[in-house]
Amino acid sequence: MLERIHLEIIYAIEQCGSLTAAAEKLCLTQSALSHTIKKLEQLTGTIIWTREGRSLRLTQTGLYLRDLAKRIVPQMELAEEQMQQYAQGKRGILRIGVECHPCYQWLQKVVNPYLKSWSDVDIDIKQKFNFGGIGALLNYEIDLLVTPDPLWKSRLSFLPVFDYEQVLVVGSSHPLASFNTVSPKQLSQETLITYPVEKERLDIFSLFLTPAGIIPKEHKTLETTEIIFQMVENQRGISAMPLWLVQEYSYKYAVTPVRLGKNGIFKSIYLGTRKDDLTIPYLNAFIEIAKTTNTDSLFPKRSR
Repeated sequence: MLERIHLEIIYAIEQCGSLTAAAEKLCLTQSALSHTIKKLEQLTGTIIWTREGRSLRLTQTGLYLRDLAKRIVPQMELAEEQMQQYAQGKRGILRIGVECHPCYQWLQKVVNPYLKSWSDVDIDIKQKFNFGGIGALLNYEIDLLVTPDPLWKSRLSFLPVFDYEQVLVVGSSHPLASFNTVSPKQLSQETLITYPVEKERLDIFSLFLTPAGIIPKEHKTLETTEIIFQMVENQRGISAMPLWLVQEYSYKYAVTPVRLGKNGIFKSIYLGTRKDDLTIPYLNAFIEIAKTTNTDSLFPKRSR
């Protein structure tokens, strides 16, 4: 009764946002798509969606099928993809999710030696800054997650690959550039520039400002690292970045790192994967290269 095409239709609508776009993705006419779902409704005696103008609203049954489709369709697509790769003599595609902006800067330095060592493996990098990385791992949408914020689940494994310090970055002529450390209160009259991520996931807020009950005078968001550094250099605001990234860009822009609080904010970048996949050779190889890549000059070790 319930067939794969039904789940694919609901999944496509969820991914594409409209009936028309879903029909195009599935190479169906809109009427054929609607007819397929209508037939399922008739067979099951329940309604899957209702129309509200041009929009579709999923019923309780539709919501259940949507959640089911989000779990099953990616796994079926992955299974078919891997079968095709084996049939073509390929090892596979390593799908990597990147859950933070600076992580992408580091990832580029690991990918090149990996591709040279594993010529039969391709890499697909999914860079989503509001990325639900844990869900993507659990739902088989990615194979590896690069994140500074692991969420410990029984099915997942997270391995720290390097430590870093999160620092305040200011223009070299900014008054705060003369300080070795800053307190949250000193940022209350500043314009803070961050990546477009929820405040709860920004260390500058969750680990520094919010516990002290401080909010900056203004909070702006930008997606591009280069633009953020340009804004900071030209006294348009301040930001918070990993120390290694500030040091890398300080040769190009007149910026200065300042420690956040007396003790600083120290974190680690993790590689997360499903425990069941730890036996996959090409995935393990990426983890090993990430661990052994010479990053000392890029990622200074914290003092003990």
